[in-house]
Amino acid sequence: MSIEENYLNILKDIPKDVTLLAVSKTRSVEEILEAYNAGAREFGENKVQELSEKFEQLPKDIKWHLIGHLQRNKVKYLVDKVHLIHSLDSIKLLEELEKQFSSKDRVANVLIQINIGKETTKTGISVEELEDIISACEKCNSVKVRGLMATIPIGGEESCRVYFSEMKKIFEGLKKRSFKNINMEVLSIGMTGDYKLAIEEGSTLIRIGEGVFGKRNYNK
Repeated sequence: MSIEENYLNILKDIPKDVTLLAVSKTRSVEEILEAYNAGAREFGENKVQELSEKFEQLPKDIKWHLIGHLQRNKVKYLVDKVHLIHSLDSIKLLEELEKQFSSKDRVANVLIQINIGKETTKTGISVEELEDIISACEKCNSVKVRGLMATIPIGGEESCRVYFSEMKKIFEGLKKRSFKNINMEVLSIGMTGDYKLAIEEGSTLIRIGEGVFGKRNYNK
């Protein structure tokens, strides 16, 4: 199936209030334009340099999401380009976001990334660190937390549901509380292989790469 057909099929398959983020990392401008022409306006990139290059080449009404690990020395390149940063994973990164975005009188919209499976190979804060990062976020003026993000361990349906359900519980718990600079609007969980389960467990944003663009050709 074409990229357009893939995108439209997933869109038909999900509730209207769930955002379909087309993960365009490593994809060409031509491939992204095919999804764009099908109606996609929200695209996710892993690397700041790749996002910046595509930002210059593609239509300006695209909302770019940075979904990969963000190094502090790259933050300055995102100001005025990024719609939502999914990977706030430390207080040091938070401080750099505050510094760079405030210097340009801009606001960084972010999701706190939780390493829900406590995997050593993945970034994200532990659940135990959540209160500390929330307290630090409340002291900021140029960083606004819009929700939470997680990438869960690979596993079967039961395992996926456990992690998704845990994320939803944390999300709803924070939603009931009142904070400065923090609103729980986005729960970014679910990818190509498990997005249906994620939506059943409460996801508001799914990150779909191969499901939209097809399998990657690593020989290119």
